[in-house]
Amino acid sequence: MTARLLTDKEITEAVDILSRLYPGAECALHYGSVFQLLVSVVLSAQTTDVSVNKVTPVFFARWPDAAALAGADVTEVSETIRTIGMYRQKASNVVRMAQMLLEDFGGEVPGDFEKLQTFPGVGRKTANVVLSVGFGEQRIAVDTHVFRVANRIGFCAEPTPEKTEFALTERLPKDRLSDSHHYLIWHGRRVCHARKPDCEGCALSGLCCFIR
Repeated sequence: MTARLLTDKEITEAVDILSRLYPGAECALHYGSVFQLLVSVVLSAQTTDVSVNKVTPVFFARWPDAAALAGADVTEVSETIRTIGMYRQKASNVVRMAQMLLEDFGGEVPGDFEKLQTFPGVGRKTANVVLSVGFGEQRIAVDTHVFRVANRIGFCAEPTPEKTEFALTERLPKDRLSDSHHYLIWHGRRVCHARKPDCEGCALSGLCCFIR
């Protein structure tokens, strides 16, 4: 993490560079509805999107919506997703979430930040992803990649994901928050690795505070 920060102009320049590097950057999870997106994001906690995408085709074929999942046996759901991390807790969370959706929201996912966080397994990051990807709002969701890359480059210098979210919301171009979320994830996966970032091959090397 760096205490030095890029200027607003440099941040916009960095986002422009990332947009050219990753023109197709988008959510890597596979889903067919906002409900399925919500479930997928909950399942993806501390697990790769690739692993989640391997189990959701069978999962959503059996439980495609809140009504179907609300009546599911938690043990059966656990067995369906047992290849991903914390599968027992996640199975319990998504079944209870589906029940809450039926009881309180008519089976529809609410497009409200606070209401989303009332569901088990849903925190700020998941709520922001659902609002951004599912509802088209401009949101910055801070996962491990966004937290690492944003603070390393010099977009901000914050000690926690929540404070990073607030700082990025203020500093990034307001109409590019959602795109920037995907750019930073892709850059973190492909170039700005946690242990050994590829600084020599990085298109942001001329701006990055980590290098300077």
